[in-house]
Amino acid sequence: MNIHRPINKSRACLAAGVLIALAAAATARAATPLNAEIFPRPLTPGDKTVYGLPSTTEVSGGLNTVPIGEPVYLEVLLNLAIPAADITGVTWGLTSPVGSLAVLTNSPLGANVPVYEPSDRLILQVASRQLLRPDLVGQYTVTATVTTASEGTTNLTLTLTAGTYMGVDTCALCHSGGEIAPDKVHPWQTTAHSMIFSNGIDGYLGHYSQSCLACHTVGYDPLTTIPNGGFSSVMSQIGWTFPTVLSPTNWAALPQSLQNLGNIQCENCHGPGSQHAYALGNTNYITRTVLSGDCNQCHDAPTHHIKGTEWYVSKHAGVDSAAKIPSGPNRSVCVGCHTANGFIDRIANLGSTNGYATNTVYSAIGCQTCHEPHGQTMPTNNPHLLRVLGSVTMPDGTVVTNAGFGALCMECHHNRNGSVTNMLVKYPLGQANWAGGSSFGPHDGPQGDMIEGVNAVTYGQNIPSSAHRFALSDTCVDCHMQTVNVGDPAFLHAGGHTFEMSYPVVNNGVTNMVAKTDVCAQCHGPMTSFDFPIADYDGDGVIQGVQTEIQNLLNKLSTMLPNSAGVIDGLVKTSLSVKTNWTQAQLKAAYNWQFVANDGSLGVHNAPFAAGILKASIADLSGTSVAGGLPDWWVVQYFGSTTNLLGLPNATPAGDGVPNWVKYALGLNPLIPGVTNAVGGVVWADGSTLNGNNPTNTIEIYTAAEVAFDTQSNATYWVQGISSWSQGWQAISGPITGTGEAYSYLTPTRQNVKQFFRVVHTP
Repeated sequence: MNIHRPINKSRACLAAGVLIALAAAATARAATPLNAEIFPRPLTPGDKTVYGLPSTTEVSGGLNTVPIGEPVYLEVLLNLAIPAADITGVTWGLTSPVGSLAVLTNSPLGANVPVYEPSDRLILQVASRQLLRPDLVGQYTVTATVTTASEGTTNLTLTLTAGTYMGVDTCALCHSGGEIAPDKVHPWQTTAHSMIFSNGIDGYLGHYSQSCLACHTVGYDPLTTIPNGGFSSVMSQIGWTFPTVLSPTNWAALPQSLQNLGNIQCENCHGPGSQHAYALGNTNYITRTVLSGDCNQCHDAPTHHIKGTEWYVSKHAGVDSAAKIPSGPNRSVCVGCHTANGFIDRIANLGSTNGYATNTVYSAIGCQTCHEPHGQTMPTNNPHLLRVLGSVTMPDGTVVTNAGFGALCMECHHNRNGSVTNMLVKYPLGQANWAGGSSFGPHDGPQGDMIEGVNAVTYGQNIPSSAHRFALSDTCVDCHMQTVNVGDPAFLHAGGHTFEMSYPVVNNGVTNMVAKTDVCAQCHGPMTSFDFPIADYDGDGVIQGVQTEIQNLLNKLSTMLPNSAGVIDGLVKTSLSVKTNWTQAQLKAAYNWQFVANDGSLGVHNAPFAAGILKASIADLSGTSVAGGLPDWWVVQYFGSTTNLLGLPNATPAGDGVPNWVKYALGLNPLIPGVTNAVGGVVWADGSTLNGNNPTNTIEIYTAAEVAFDTQSNATYWVQGISSWSQGWQAISGPITGTGEAYSYLTPTRQNVKQFFRVVHTP
């Protein structure tokens, strides 16, 4: 079967090659694998605009089943770790069908045109390019010999199948159901693809012109001079012209030979099918691919056909260097979410006891990953052809029925590691708690669990959730795929198929990320940041932005957990290194910390739930083993054990006379003594714990007097004071209205060696 892949070798090896090359010394560079391949590059309408290619440059889906008379943009891809100067030559060769006059010529793509796939641009480079335009049906074998100065030579081969277009009537002979092949035609007939051209010329789409035919029919390429059975070839042969008036009778009046090629159908995506059909369905003569180029030959055409253009900047496209890590050998348990083929196989086998296929070759999460392009006979309320619609079962067994289109997102954006209850039992014992073995904490993307408020440690409490899960009918999709209009600075950078909620803005060479809050403002009112104030979640008496509040709670909880060496150091941590010998209290708190941190929204997805589980964890760790004592985590942090007498509340281990309970309340290190100043105060400059780790801050503790007295209603009181009996009494307080309750008045005494007080009242 001719299944088109981006690279037929392990991308893990490529990534390793990059690391090796960067680490090696220039004078003795370690051998770097070439990992070369001949690749038929897709070329999209967007490419033509962005890279300044002539308007007559023909687009290509990058398939290896190609129509005669149309271009194939060939390129040799090579490990980016190989210095360009080290590539001494690329020699091309071509073996053609008997009678073919086709030759390899210079490619029209210049050096400014990069490697196609975003996920390849960080690890691959173009070593050489050529152009092939097949002129006869049959198989073309392209070869290339790559020579380098210090990394050796490699020989590459690519086989292309050239054919002619047959139209849907031929495909339907086998693909309409029955025992020959799966039924693809009937589901396809329910899709917008199957009627886009017919609706267009019948006037149902509004504006419609002949320029639309390149994407809306099979094989429309008026620049091709070799008849290949495509729409433009047949159109020329029979003399049909595009209608001057769009009316509901145009499709019905269209000759059958063109109806057979009208609309977006099988060969738009799989390539011309003549050789596949004549070989009685031999799958080596047709292309199946999950590469984005197959869709982006039409859907990367700004400013109106932009789904593919948006996708280029998404993390799904693999725009960061870590994109390929969860694939390759020994990664079969990861590819169900991290590669296109793996996800498609997993979803196709949901509920199966046989598991799913384990194709570990990397393929970006692209169009075909989430959408079933052939359509589905059921359900009929699936206009976007999503592979998952309806309910989704979360790893802890919770069945979510309110996710809408977001159910598809939640198939991967969840805690992969099963239920937290199962994890807390099995992890300390080293037992497997998920398909990949034993590990701790929720996976990197538990957004679905967070939105739904499930699968966290709640300590038996009813932790509230935000209204997002009910107010947003399509959950994830409603916000992350918000519509961004042409002219908006976020256009093609946020919303839609970028799935991003912020976009870059460059000022004076500095790039800042700007929140795209339009969708939030519909409910929350005008706002320019996701860090907008809601409530005082961290309990410090100040209502800050929700993300700041949640980050404060994360920071506080992290100071109560051990570091990588297993020591509670009281420092803020940006990651946790959980060990099997941690206490159950520490494991529960660590899970909740990771749950919130890995969600990544800092409370935006579900602020009450995020704050609730963090505060519950802090409260649980603040428990005391000694009655009336200080929190166990604080005592262990400084004194190693809850049984150490130096950790008692009234102990003064630093010898400065200030007890532990005071230093705990002030966030000070109890082992660092204060310094007595000239007026009797004790001064600290403990930068490691005081006031946000700011070493310039100090705190002074002085003596004071408390004057407590009973009051009566309808009476007014004053506190008076003197420092010697020879003085007259002076009021040191303002008037205090009696309430019938006891009253406490606190006054500093540091300015005087001694002080006398009295209380007077009227009447």
